[in-house]
Amino acid sequence: MKRGVLLAFSAYIFWGLHPIYWKMLKTIPAIEIVSYRVFWSCIFFIVILSMRQQWAVFYKKLKSLEKKWLLFLPAFLIGSNWLTYIWAVNADFILETSMGYFICPLLSVFLGVLVLKEKLRLVQWIAVVLAGIGVLAMTIIYGQFPWISLYLAGTWAFYGLLRKKSPLGAVEGLFLETMVLSIFSLSCIFYLTNAGEGHFLSSWSISVFLIGAGII
Repeated sequence: MKRGVLLAFSAYIFWGLHPIYWKMLKTIPAIEIVSYRVFWSCIFFIVILSMRQQWAVFYKKLKSLEKKWLLFLPAFLIGSNWLTYIWAVNADFILETSMGYFICPLLSVFLGVLVLKEKLRLVQWIAVVLAGIGVLAMTIIYGQFPWISLYLAGTWAFYGLLRKKSPLGAVEGLFLETMVLSIFSLSCIFYLTNAGEGHFLSSWSISVFLIGAGII
């Protein structure tokens, strides 16, 4: 339990530092940042699968999937989530992005109860209600309808649900999703490069940050 709490705490600290990273690329359109994030993530997962020698396992699990067209849905959800998040951060909607990831666990709980038929104890229901009251209070104080927050929370919660029902592991699933998205990201990269509007290789620092986007 202690190890799980520590990992969760570390993950949320890491996630909280994300806006600082994306702010380093504020002058670059969000669609270009996401395109490079998808491309370099795909390369990164190819390296991991190769180092772990998991290609045979990956193909075996892929063949076992009955409805392969459903693989496009998680890819769309995570791709649109990344794009919305990076755009919102660099457009100074950081509060709304933060609210989105407060709302997300609540949606995940409700999806778990409604779809996966998970049972919550009384104490857990009390925690959910208190968290919901906190989110409602934040929304009222914010004074605007948090559509960015709801979209981020919704896409991430439904993505988590689909991933939980998938036989693919975390690395295998993300590789497949980034591979699907690479069709669109490479098209965007080629278009921007040919139009002379691309930022990759414009400076060493920007290039490093765009490559690093695929790792974080």
